[in-house]
Amino acid sequence: MANHLTDMNKIRKAIKMHHSGKSKLFISNYLSLSRNTVKKYISLLKGLGLGPEDIAEKSDSELELLFSQGKNEPVSPKVRILHEYFPGMERELKKVGVTVRMMWEEYISQHKDGFQESQFRHYYRIWSKQVNPVMRMQHKSGDKMYVDYAGQTLLVYDRTTGESREIQFFVAILGASQYTYAEASPSQKKEDFVRSVENAMIHFEGVPAAIVPDNLKSAVVKSNRYEPTINETLADLAEHYDTSILPARVYKPRDKSLVEGAVKILYRRIYAYLKDRKFYSLGELNTEIWRLLAIHNERKLTNRPYSRKDLFLEDEKPVLRPLPATRFEIKYQCVATVMKNGHVLLGHDKAYYSVPYPYIRKKVKILYTSSTVEIYHKYNRIALHKRSYKPFSYTTEPAHLASTHRFVSEWSASRFLDWAGGIDPAVGDYILQIIESRNHPEQAYKSCMGILSFEKRVGRERLINACKRGQEFENFSYKAIERILENNLDQRSPEEEQHSGDQLPEHANIRGKHYYN
Repeated sequence: MANHLTDMNKIRKAIKMHHSGKSKLFISNYLSLSRNTVKKYISLLKGLGLGPEDIAEKSDSELELLFSQGKNEPVSPKVRILHEYFPGMERELKKVGVTVRMMWEEYISQHKDGFQESQFRHYYRIWSKQVNPVMRMQHKSGDKMYVDYAGQTLLVYDRTTGESREIQFFVAILGASQYTYAEASPSQKKEDFVRSVENAMIHFEGVPAAIVPDNLKSAVVKSNRYEPTINETLADLAEHYDTSILPARVYKPRDKSLVEGAVKILYRRIYAYLKDRKFYSLGELNTEIWRLLAIHNERKLTNRPYSRKDLFLEDEKPVLRPLPATRFEIKYQCVATVMKNGHVLLGHDKAYYSVPYPYIRKKVKILYTSSTVEIYHKYNRIALHKRSYKPFSYTTEPAHLASTHRFVSEWSASRFLDWAGGIDPAVGDYILQIIESRNHPEQAYKSCMGILSFEKRVGRERLINACKRGQEFENFSYKAIERILENNLDQRSPEEEQHSGDQLPEHANIRGKHYYN
């Protein structure tokens, strides 16, 4: 078939072999082409004045159009006027609500002796196949963005060791304008894929109504002819940007032919210039990709007076949806069991986060981004925290804890010293001694709590006297106060009372109660 892309690939090979000195007979036998076909295309090439470099830069559609123009007979002025009308018509058809009939009515109003509607449609179909033999679907402005990875990978080298690693080549294209974005990406994993899709929308400065990925694992968890299962992270991205995911249908090549055509063009206009060069970082590689991409987007389309960038700026960009105020944050998830202390462990950071106490010992799902941690139980969010990257840290919301747990979470050295000092200075001094005698103040909190609780059990007066006697014995512990009270050693004679009023001697290792304020 004359218009099939495979023929154009063979013609490329034939031209290359001819310029390398191969005979027409050898080329004919090697490529299974007739000798007349080989002669015809070589003579057409000479007539057009093109060299091998010119052929390598052109897409299959551009090459086929050149050859078809070179062999076509001259067209009538009436048809020529029609062909001059079609590029503008093609742009108008990309707008929502515009139909071929509407464009014919406009044409016939300008050219009273022009073609009738059936002939008008016939010539448009022929023209459309010539200028774009692969992609014949009509795309509306702002409707779809097609995304895919190129089959060939790029390389980035380690400057020290010289070792190379493969880098993926991501491509996104807007359906109506064919305005293209490309970037080098570390991998095809869902995190890198989602980030590349987002980068494309940021480059386009707007959001299309739908994103059309191929059925790769990063986008589709399970392929299905009627209802494919979308990757949860990609679905979250679509929700954040208020768009939809429409995976290309299985065994429907026309659904993805536009992006595949873009990939083929970028192979010749970008990849061919990069494959023999050495890049030492992803940023360095992307800088060169974007330079070549700008040239590609500003290049005039075949048989049209405008470029992809012109179409994008004038027709497509104004109808794209606005970008949200913030970028998308990828959510990760894990499952955990709430511990007895009302916290769950986020294993990735080894950090703990509180949940309401009724969920103790229940399984919950943790969703976390780079900045937040959300905790869910049966699809209901029960806690939201700012993410902490400090290992073994506790992030606690006081309202989450039961009354006893809440009380314990508020323990501190200054709190116990204030409490004890409010009972009597002697009790305050005794509590200070207990706290000072431990390597860490928290080791003394339970002892302090136990001693101060004696106020309700035996009365304030007995607790004061017990603490004074404990100071005399220089024994600072909960058990010491407990034994004094059990043995009634707090009951003293007047002489002992007088002795117990002496000041507690100063010790060099005492920090003082003001240290804990």
